[in-house]
Amino acid sequence: MSNEVAPPPVTAVEQNGVERIPDHERTARPLDLFRLSFGGANTFSTAVLGAFPILFGLSFWQGLAATALGLTAGALVLCPMAVFGPANGTNNAVSSSAHLGVHGRIVGSFLSLLTAVTFFAISVWSSGDALVGTASRVLHVPETPVAFAVAYAVFAGLVLVVCVYGFRFMLLVNKIAVLAATTLFVLGAFAFGGAFDPSYAGTLDTSGPSAFWPSFIGAALIVLANPVSFGAFLGDWSRYIPASTPRPRVVAAALFAQLATIVPFGFGLATATVIATAAPQYLAAEAPNYVGGLLAVAPGWYFAPLCLIALIGGMSTGTTALYGTGLDFSSVFPRFSRVQATALVGAAAIALIFAGRFGLNLVQSISTFATLIVTCTAPWMVVMTLGYLTRRGWYDPDALQVFNRRQHGGRYWFDHGWNWRGMSAWLLSAATALMFVNSPGQFVGPFGHLAGGVDIGLPLSLVLAAVVYLALLRIFPEPRGVFGPDGPRWVPAADTPVPPIVDPADVVVGSTTVSTSD
Repeated sequence: MSNEVAPPPVTAVEQNGVERIPDHERTARPLDLFRLSFGGANTFSTAVLGAFPILFGLSFWQGLAATALGLTAGALVLCPMAVFGPANGTNNAVSSSAHLGVHGRIVGSFLSLLTAVTFFAISVWSSGDALVGTASRVLHVPETPVAFAVAYAVFAGLVLVVCVYGFRFMLLVNKIAVLAATTLFVLGAFAFGGAFDPSYAGTLDTSGPSAFWPSFIGAALIVLANPVSFGAFLGDWSRYIPASTPRPRVVAAALFAQLATIVPFGFGLATATVIATAAPQYLAAEAPNYVGGLLAVAPGWYFAPLCLIALIGGMSTGTTALYGTGLDFSSVFPRFSRVQATALVGAAAIALIFAGRFGLNLVQSISTFATLIVTCTAPWMVVMTLGYLTRRGWYDPDALQVFNRRQHGGRYWFDHGWNWRGMSAWLLSAATALMFVNSPGQFVGPFGHLAGGVDIGLPLSLVLAAVVYLALLRIFPEPRGVFGPDGPRWVPAADTPVPPIVDPADVVVGSTTVSTSD
């Protein structure tokens, strides 16, 4: 007889939080990680990003080269973040305890929360706008605030329901979304093929000083930021993959999932050239409106596929973003279960979506905020990746749960729960990078103009974090106890004792430990 336990049905509400997933429940495969990662990015909002090279004045082929460069670089930065889930059976924020300390892991939770709410809002707004725009043209529904509010509410509510049900229901949604959205994007080749001209030359002025490199680099960096934005979430999904799964397979799943997003990026790039030729007013620099332009140039029969892309893709992005936030919130505040935390954060995010759209007019600002969050997340990812390499992929899963159990001590206690090496590398890199951000009209750092108008905050954060973190590990070695039996790689280790894990029921009074349960 087999000892394998059948996975719960997709309609069963997931009960697991950030505690280590039991081995018998870890039945996911790298292919499932591919589906979730690709599904979360194979969306209408990614197509919008694909239009940016044309907005920057590049030709089609220049835009394709910038997209390929940014996408490849971003996928390579992101894919190592998939290994922590199988290694530790928990999400990446909890795994970061090993490198930022038991308390320092709140940095990952905070970044995850901000990223999730931001991209949830973007997915709801972009998908809702596309739905209302399509309904206006097909059914002649007026584009009123009430129409937009209904679209946002229905869409956000569906996303929240999927997230409450949990991992397996979300996986089912993305299995469908990967095939459906890809098919609908490919169908766009027939819708726009007659109007598409691959020789589109762009709008850059070639008579004066060249603006090519600032535009090319800027477009590539926007594309690069999209894969990086998934860094905090990969562990949410890969934690259900068995620990015995070969790490290269897990990394490859995350890598190819992002490379596959050339489909929505290419759709956005190609259709942007059509809009720039047939309806250039929609791509005016002062107020670009890619969605409106797309609806203006699309043939009538393609309105329904566009509506489905908005619905399916938005569901994928929204669920993959919001799901992990419930996990993190429940770990920071253990009094809430995953379901309660998801419902609470989801309700707050929906309220923010409505306030930002109808009250505070934050629709334009939210994209800039997303850029700032990704810039701060990138150095955290570098610390995690280099930490994994120097530890040779060895972790103590029990010690990672110290914060969640409100305990003290363990291998990752470091200095009162903070590993100032990782914390310093992240803080210095993020703060410096923010000073080089250049988003004209939204946020320009003090040194944002030093690179000829190019926003170099994100690449600077990656390089600086790597240099500073490795330097600190060599100058101030970590305790030998955080490394596995094979010892550290590339860095030395210190013979610093590891404090024992102390139960929350134990209180230290003077030099005597007293149990409050006595």
